Amino acid sequence: MGKAAERYFLEVPNEESCIQASRHYTSEPHRAGSDRDLQTAKDFLTLLQSELGIKSPSETPIFPAGSIHSRHATLMIPKALVPYAWIDTYYPVMNTPLERNLQALDAEGKILWEADLEEHAEQEDPEAHKHSNTVPTFHGLSKGADVSGQLIYANYGLIEDYDALVKQGVNFTGAIVLTRYGGNFRGIKVQRAQELGAVGVLIYSDTRDDGAVTVENGYEPYPHGPARNPKAVQRGSVQFLSMYPGDPTTPGIPAYENATRTEGTNKPQIPSLPISQENGEKLLKLAKDDWNGTIRLNNQVDERVMPIWNTMAVIPGYIKDEVVMLGNHRDAVTHDPRGFIQVMGAADPTSGTASIHETIRGLGALLKKGWKPLRTILIASWDAEEYGLIGSTEWGEDFGEFIDKYVVSYLNLDSAASGSRFSVGASPSLAHLVHGAALDIPHPTGEENKTLWDATHDSGEFFGARRDGDLVLDAEAVAAHELEKSSLAQDSLGVGVLGSGSDYTIFLQRIGVASMNHGFGRTMTDPVYHYHSVYDSERWEEMYADPGFHRHVAVAKYLGLVTLRLTGSVILPLNTTHYAYEIENYLDKVESQLTLQEQPTKVEVDLSPLRGSIHSLQAASQALDYEKLMAERELKKILKKWHKKASKLRKLKKKARKAYCRMLKKVFGKKCHRHSKELYPDTQQEDVEIGQIEDFDADVISSHSEGINHLRPRSYTDSHSHIPVAQEEYREDRLDLEILHGLALQYGFELPYSDHHACSKSNRRAHLMPKIFKAIKRVRAVNQKLVAFERGFISEDGLPEREWYKHLGVAPGRWLGYGATTLPALTESITLDKNSTLAKYEAERLKGLVDKLVETIRV
Repeated sequence: MGKAAERYFLEVPNEESCIQASRHYTSEPHRAGSDRDLQTAKDFLTLLQSELGIKSPSETPIFPAGSIHSRHATLMIPKALVPYAWIDTYYPVMNTPLERNLQALDAEGKILWEADLEEHAEQEDPEAHKHSNTVPTFHGLSKGADVSGQLIYANYGLIEDYDALVKQGVNFTGAIVLTRYGGNFRGIKVQRAQELGAVGVLIYSDTRDDGAVTVENGYEPYPHGPARNPKAVQRGSVQFLSMYPGDPTTPGIPAYENATRTEGTNKPQIPSLPISQENGEKLLKLAKDDWNGTIRLNNQVDERVMPIWNTMAVIPGYIKDEVVMLGNHRDAVTHDPRGFIQVMGAADPTSGTASIHETIRGLGALLKKGWKPLRTILIASWDAEEYGLIGSTEWGEDFGEFIDKYVVSYLNLDSAASGSRFSVGASPSLAHLVHGAALDIPHPTGEENKTLWDATHDSGEFFGARRDGDLVLDAEAVAAHELEKSSLAQDSLGVGVLGSGSDYTIFLQRIGVASMNHGFGRTMTDPVYHYHSVYDSERWEEMYADPGFHRHVAVAKYLGLVTLRLTGSVILPLNTTHYAYEIENYLDKVESQLTLQEQPTKVEVDLSPLRGSIHSLQAASQALDYEKLMAERELKKILKKWHKKASKLRKLKKKARKAYCRMLKKVFGKKCHRHSKELYPDTQQEDVEIGQIEDFDADVISSHSEGINHLRPRSYTDSHSHIPVAQEEYREDRLDLEILHGLALQYGFELPYSDHHACSKSNRRAHLMPKIFKAIKRVRAVNQKLVAFERGFISEDGLPEREWYKHLGVAPGRWLGYGATTLPALTESITLDKNSTLAKYEAERLKGLVDKLVETIRV
């Protein structure tokens, strides 16, 4: 069933459908919290209902978060009988722009220069031009204030940049800081400036970071060419992401409409504005001209509680208590002053939305063929990601216990296509799965003998158009790019480590769910991606990012293939041994950092006990590998034996029935009632033809098989939520049969039992061969240990000074935001805190988790 399902799925996603989906979601404004945003949530709901065969209820299933119906929709997933979809409404605090000014003043306070803060897109890009004069450029969650101060340039605004200026004697008190985008998350730039006493921050886009694709190298600016438009502005949230994501006013708890709120410590207390390359260069020139005036930064915002909408859908599997999640955020970042409505976002996030649209179509096509996943699939379209991962974080805080108990993996898709190079970051336990799946997807160009994984080395084709000189590249920008590129490939397979900046954050770093993120991004020789600008338009996407949408479709196929392998493998494809050895590699990096220290702040800590515990973890994981192999081998052997016996019994019954029918016709002149055809062909998994998958759906089977129907719990449909679920809990024998059914189909066997009415409830388990259920129990125990591995790095105490993050294996760096820091508490006690006592404590704390994990996975 698995290989046939994969082949059929891969035939479904196509470029034409993907382009139409992209055009739909970029054609109308949809800022988080707006009326149009609600409409896109409904549009996505309609897609799910249509493709997954979900009957549309009389009332749209939109539920306030915290209501009985909202909680019912998620908590009833392990009892779901058929696919269903719904929308959850959360109520975070967000802001929208009112008034903005940026002025340079002379010593007497007179205006020398005032920045034009609009993008003024040109007519060659009609959609961008249409909205350019009505799209305020501002920072999400920025502070509303009107401030003035001297200008200080802080390069990228990295912690190293600020520290260097402080060391030089620069006083930030009362100043306005100018930084350029790049190197870290924009909110971190503001956070450090605030801590140093600055009163405001300006962040601009610098063409030095655009690599080869610049005007200096002979390229025209967009929309006339692939270089940066000098008026383009990068919007985005300035949340202090490294502290905690989500609604600032409800850290750790869901943002219900009536939630008790705090002031919010992860949002700035000083104003900030994003500005264009053009305006950034003007300010730099003023600074170089020894101008001794001040800068006025006025940023007035409307901060209030607003609704957001997460659209969700579930596809029930045979194993109902193991859930694979996949998600993409739907909101973009630009606004309309009438209703602060969002437009554009063709790459971020609509390229991802268009790709997941195709993934859903592929899953729907399988369902229509009668396929049913071995494990349950949960799909999410998150809202308000651009304000700070709000939609996913609030849902995760709302249903943390559910996620911890049931979700085995989370697969994230943000932007699918903004450049030529494919990359994937994942928990180390998923590394072999995501690498292997990429090897099985053809390269988007269709080039023979090349795969999607080969695209991890692809680059753009713009290497300079100048004929009268050498290529101009900024050495500092190249170094930063190379450092970032090297950090993406943290293991021997080339799979990167996940930091933060997208919706996997709460799953991985607070709850401990093995997670993945992937997509195509820009290299230094690709057309400039106007990130979070009005120029992130459908025209730019179709002309430069992915002409023909071949990359979009490759991503859709890849996401679907990883999903099918996670949901369909009898043993979860989680490689804990690879993870255990990666943990030692992380420790090697810590030791190398210790050797690079200088007096007088040198940290002393003995890491050998921790290393010994990691070696024990490696040994325990290798033993688990053997148990994985033997558990599946035993189950398959027993099912094959039972299937053989059942086949003989069916043949005897078939002969007896034919004799009976001949007698009935000869003696009484009557015909036998026609029986349904045999449901499950006698064939191995890899040989099943897709035409036979039409018989793999439990509901089809229940209409033919009295035994399964006899054991199915009664169902009901809640009159308010319209969600059909089991009316009573699955008893153990019912759950066993459901799982047995799915496992048998996964191996391509018939249901390995015959007449269920031949035995009573009291002896049914004996009739169904106790060895089978013992083997199933063994397989499920192995899978529980595999899932527990990632959970094992979660510490309830969390990271120092940012307790929301609880994963001691990986987290966004304290002064990075996007970028990952491995063994974060231990690493930062050495590199940032420079505290031997703290480092010893963190080494011991991590050792304790590893020791406990050894016992958890021991077999």
